Amino acid sequence: MNKLKVLLFILLSAFIVSVNACTKDREDTANEPYTLAYGNFPPPNLPADNALTKEGVKLGRMLFYDKILSRTNTISCASCHMQQFAFTDTATLSIGVRGLHGKRQAMSVFNMAWHNNEFFWDGRAHLLRDQSLMPIQDELEMDETLDNVLAKLNASETYRKQFKKAFGTENINSLLLSKALEQFMLTIVSQNSKYDDFLAGKATLTAEEERGRFLFFTEYNPGFPNASGADCRHCHSGADFENNQFMNNGLDADGAITDFGREKVTNNSNDRAKFKVPSLRNIALTAPYMHDGRFKTLEQVVDHYNLVTSSATLDPSFLQQLPNGLQLTNADKAALVAFLKTLTDTKLTSNPEYSSPF
Repeated sequence: MNKLKVLLFILLSAFIVSVNACTKDREDTANEPYTLAYGNFPPPNLPADNALTKEGVKLGRMLFYDKILSRTNTISCASCHMQQFAFTDTATLSIGVRGLHGKRQAMSVFNMAWHNNEFFWDGRAHLLRDQSLMPIQDELEMDETLDNVLAKLNASETYRKQFKKAFGTENINSLLLSKALEQFMLTIVSQNSKYDDFLAGKATLTAEEERGRFLFFTEYNPGFPNASGADCRHCHSGADFENNQFMNNGLDADGAITDFGREKVTNNSNDRAKFKVPSLRNIALTAPYMHDGRFKTLEQVVDHYNLVTSSATLDPSFLQQLPNGLQLTNADKAALVAFLKTLTDTKLTSNPEYSSPF
């Protein structure tokens, strides 16, 4: 009888060890695909060499909110890309770890999966993963070296385990760091505004919002003033209300241009004062506006487009509006602002999948 008990004990122990080993193996290797929900948007062109996975997205989210990426461990990516403001900053120019201001207004981080024409205002980063590492190393922002960041991450048991789950290795390097950040940012999707509900037949626009919609999508036609619009869709079109182009939108005359924008990247003078066209989704949440944050309100933005400033590289689409501008009435301007506010996605600002995991 005792021999039978011993045998049963041995078999049970072996079974428990086997189960634990299998469980641990699954914990170390299981990494299910992440299903990206994007509603009525067209399918995104996601990177083939960085498939979205649950563990990879989780890791990227941790890194996005972790201040360990900065030299002083005091700011994170989320410090300048705040969820409640559609992942941008309310400051005209963000302040880095040295107390210094950045060179441009922080761009929003959402719907990155549909951006396929470089990143940053001037397009100096080819891929989103390239963009993710630049603020870390910028002395005006996080002011850290990649070597130091990797040393801190490799010293963390938590991060070593999470990198193992996400990428199958505890040896953390800059490529895996950038891929993790890229994965999380690619999952931040905004497509739940009042205007989306309107398109789906679930909401009704007010008369003022409908007037703004007409002005937004209708071309400027001075020959027929009653049927003329503001032609906003020329630059802000498609599901994300942007066109993946770099354009001079008439902010300054030639002699007043101080930020050469895209030209500094391409070394082509034809790109002077051209900047990436941003999405207008959540525009009511993302003040101040333009690459330098010069406009504090949407009303100021509309006033600007009512009469742009001419320069050598002004986009040709604005030329037909000169010299008298769009000649919008005060009611027209208010209607455009009212329509722009229908693009606000309040679910984005409160979605727990995008919030801090700490």
